[in-house]
Amino acid sequence: MNKKVRVRFAPSPTGPLHIGGVRTALYNYLFARKHGGTMILRIEDTDQTRFVPGAEDYIVESLAWCGINFDESVGVGGPHAPYRQSERKALYKQYSDQLIASGHAYYAFDTAEELETLRKQAEAEKQTFTYNTETRKTLRNSLCMSAENVNELIENGTPYVVRFLIPENTEVAMDDIIRGKVCVKSETLDDKVLFKSDGMPTYHLANIVDDHLMEITHVIRGEEWLPSLPLHVLLYEAFGWEAPEFAHLPLLLKPDGNGKLSKRDGDRLGFPVFPLEWTDPFSGDKSSGYRESGYYPEAFINLLAFLGWNPGTEQELFNMDQLIQSFSLERVGKSGSKFDPEKTKWFNHQYLIRRSDEDIAAEFMPFLLEKGIEADALFVARIASLVKERLNFVKELWDETYFFFQSPESYDEQVIKKRWKEETPSQMLALKEALQNIEPFDAANIDTEIKTWIEANNFGMGAIMNALRLLLVGAAKGPHLGDIMALIGKEETLKRIQKGISTIK
Repeated sequence: MNKKVRVRFAPSPTGPLHIGGVRTALYNYLFARKHGGTMILRIEDTDQTRFVPGAEDYIVESLAWCGINFDESVGVGGPHAPYRQSERKALYKQYSDQLIASGHAYYAFDTAEELETLRKQAEAEKQTFTYNTETRKTLRNSLCMSAENVNELIENGTPYVVRFLIPENTEVAMDDIIRGKVCVKSETLDDKVLFKSDGMPTYHLANIVDDHLMEITHVIRGEEWLPSLPLHVLLYEAFGWEAPEFAHLPLLLKPDGNGKLSKRDGDRLGFPVFPLEWTDPFSGDKSSGYRESGYYPEAFINLLAFLGWNPGTEQELFNMDQLIQSFSLERVGKSGSKFDPEKTKWFNHQYLIRRSDEDIAAEFMPFLLEKGIEADALFVARIASLVKERLNFVKELWDETYFFFQSPESYDEQVIKKRWKEETPSQMLALKEALQNIEPFDAANIDTEIKTWIEANNFGMGAIMNALRLLLVGAAKGPHLGDIMALIGKEETLKRIQKGISTIK
């Protein structure tokens, strides 16, 4: 790779950033860092009719949460500023004029109503109307008019667009890093609009001009842009510019594999499709996000990396530095990747169990405070150590450990029916007496003394331990009983046993 790598992520602020967009940003970032290159964030807001308030800030915050950092961007600045296309608007007309002058583009004066009539006529004949090499010769454009007529229309303020002149009878040959060589016949392409009479370029012109001016060496983007590749290659040729290398990433598919995972699939399918929670500024509707659902950014990035790329080894857990070292576009597949919601939870579980007990405790403290519980951080860390293997998310800690913080108020009826026998109350009272004498009151001592006591009285281990768990927890759940008793302490243990015996009839 002779040139210094320069890549860009160029989202449009038309709503929340889909996880497919985050993956595109991630692959660009990994590629740039792997090759010691530059990563750029460019906001493509040329289509003001689709602009959504708050979307740009959402994009920036989402990528920051993911740990995807930019060398040049709206917030950071850089040698190719501005990085918001609406602020570069004055740039584009000269390039549109350049294409007109070189004969690679033309003015078209057809109204929206005229084009709609042609579409309907074609539909009636079970055909499709396309503005292309065949139809353009019969339409209202500068190809069919004198220069005087064209100038007169423009001077009179007649609305127009500038369309690209697709060459006739040409085969457009393209190279894609992921898909190899791609060839398309020019007659299958339409003369796309490049510039509108309101002074704004379309995506196609602005994108190519900005990529050239920002010296982009590699365009890594989603598969949905593959149909635009022939036009973009022809535009580079028309300008006489060297084209960047292209790589089109495979689609993210729904969990059943039927179709692309869309923004609308989010909460409908029971999992987020956005990195952060999003509130629609128009309707007020909320969509869930991975951050608010309790995912770690490291787990989110790890799972996204595997949606289209594989390292060629059995390793599945990669931090960002490891991803940078291992990533290559050659190991990105062509076919779509099915999104597996259960696997995303597995990734988060892996990152959670590798966190320190103290970190998990610190993350859990706000949940406790919401419930009005003030607990010692060391106490909470010891509890976390007992149950974290069972968790996918820190927020699940409460359901697994609430009995450490509060004495049972009720007792599971099913467990009572199954485990509470006629002789149980007297056995539990006798056990309470035995527990009073244990010093120090730690898990190892408790286990030894209870086992000795059960054997000495010829009781069944299961019968005693299940009834004891019911009294301490209120249900048939929780970690090892010796650990529970040691943590809540002797006084609380004895109090719960007495309370349970008195309550259960």
